[in-house]
Amino acid sequence: MVMGEPRREEYKIQSFDAATQQLLKTALKDPGAVDLEKVANVIVDHSLQDCVFSKEAGRMCYAIIQAESKQAGQSVFRRGLLNRLQQEYQAREQLRARSLQGWVCYVTFICNIFDYLRVNNMPMMALVNPVYDCLFRLAQPDSLSKEEEVDCLVLQLHRVGEQLEKMNGQRMDELFVLIRDGFLLPTGLSSLAQLLLLEIIEFRAAGWKTTPAAHKYYYSEVSD
Repeated sequence: MVMGEPRREEYKIQSFDAATQQLLKTALKDPGAVDLEKVANVIVDHSLQDCVFSKEAGRMCYAIIQAESKQAGQSVFRRGLLNRLQQEYQAREQLRARSLQGWVCYVTFICNIFDYLRVNNMPMMALVNPVYDCLFRLAQPDSLSKEEEVDCLVLQLHRVGEQLEKMNGQRMDELFVLIRDGFLLPTGLSSLAQLLLLEIIEFRAAGWKTTPAAHKYYYSEVSD
């Protein structure tokens, strides 16, 4: 990092008002000086409203957790964060009914947290089933008819699918049965949704990697 260059976490803070920016900057530098439960709520609330932020918030949460453990050896922030994720998870159907964008943001956020947060270099077991449940919801027929939800499902599987499969391979098999059924029984599936589902089926079949031929085929199709 160049001297004087702001850290990546600080770029993401720009979308908040001045008081919240200050709260988050302090949480990153001196976590003991702020109410970390409030910080967790601020980050979750903003993630549910801002899909760009929800894709990157895991990095900020990880940085705050690291700073807190070095300073105080505690996990107030992580506990507050997981409590809020649990609350939103329990009310996920109401969230989806109220705001499709909020629901997509939530799934993006919880997958991002799962991707970044580690305990002894392992993904957090407590998040495995909630993340799976969210992905299963995205693979239901009424979700597959909405491009935003298909897009979210495929993006998150690209991001955390391989990790999830290592944690629980049986549930990944079950999820891909739903995805294949959705692809083969196209009731109201757009051509883009079909393409995305086929791409993720082939991506997993290739060991969670994109072959050069597949990359050329899918990404030329999407750009066309």
